[in-house]
Amino acid sequence: MVNAGSDNVSVIDAEMNTVVATIGVHARPYFIDVAQDGKHAYVANSGSSNVSVIDLEKRIVIGNVRVGASPGLARVSPDGSTVVVSNRGDNTVSVIDTKFLRVRATLPVCQQPEDIAILPDSSKAFVACSGSSQVASIALLSGTQQNANQKSDRLMALLDVGRTPVSLTVKPDGGELVVCNFDSDSISMIETGNDEVGNSLEIGQHPARGVVTLDSSRLYVTNFGSNSVAIYDIDMGRRIDTLTVGSRPDGLALSPDENYLLVLDTQSGDVTVIQKRRPRRTLETSEYSLLTLIPVGMQPNAIVVKAFMASKPAKR
Repeated sequence: MVNAGSDNVSVIDAEMNTVVATIGVHARPYFIDVAQDGKHAYVANSGSSNVSVIDLEKRIVIGNVRVGASPGLARVSPDGSTVVVSNRGDNTVSVIDTKFLRVRATLPVCQQPEDIAILPDSSKAFVACSGSSQVASIALLSGTQQNANQKSDRLMALLDVGRTPVSLTVKPDGGELVVCNFDSDSISMIETGNDEVGNSLEIGQHPARGVVTLDSSRLYVTNFGSNSVAIYDIDMGRRIDTLTVGSRPDGLALSPDENYLLVLDTQSGDVTVIQKRRPRRTLETSEYSLLTLIPVGMQPNAIVVKAFMASKPAKR
């Protein structure tokens, strides 16, 4: 967990629900990402223009890598070989080699780069630029499926999407990328293989974040401005339902079995739990229903689900 006000990160034991370590980093840490093997974490320090690298077993900082101005995100690739950093202050992206802990490329991109998504095979990164209504496509040198003739990381394309793209979601199969366009009230679909912007669809007022099911068939999007979650059927190419949730929904996550969707309501300080089910009555047309609201505290904005179990209601 990042503690921006005290320039450190906390390590929490999820079983014991206690803080087991506090690790000092640099000024105004903004974002943390963890490699898939769980050995290293990477912290973007927006106030000191660097990325701190943490050994999670030893719980110490093993290096600080200088990047561009005001880094927002530091996203580690699935293969663990690369960290991509969006530098909001100078409209660049830094590409870090994790083996040598050095920047191997600095690439000018579009205005106000923020969110980053990396394909499952680590061959490409996509960066949302909220200031220019674009998404940058970047070919990564270390991708497992890269072109053998590629000699360096490089900018492939700047793709025009809707106004103020704020978040990116890659389908698990890596074939498409979903862009939430906050000020266009829409999502854009990008084909990742050929960097083409496909369909755009109105999804709700100020879409903020999305999550896709493992079979790449359903997309869930929080609508920050209309206190709702939109459900989009990817195979049919249309929105199939909209559910009312708490105030100012933002982050969201699926339970491991994907039968429950947990939505963070930033203004009302709670989590809306939505259940997916089979309609049992003729008049029931929706697959989804509101299960419960869980108070969690002020302005929750990020969620990861380790396990989720819903108890059966008592018989009457």
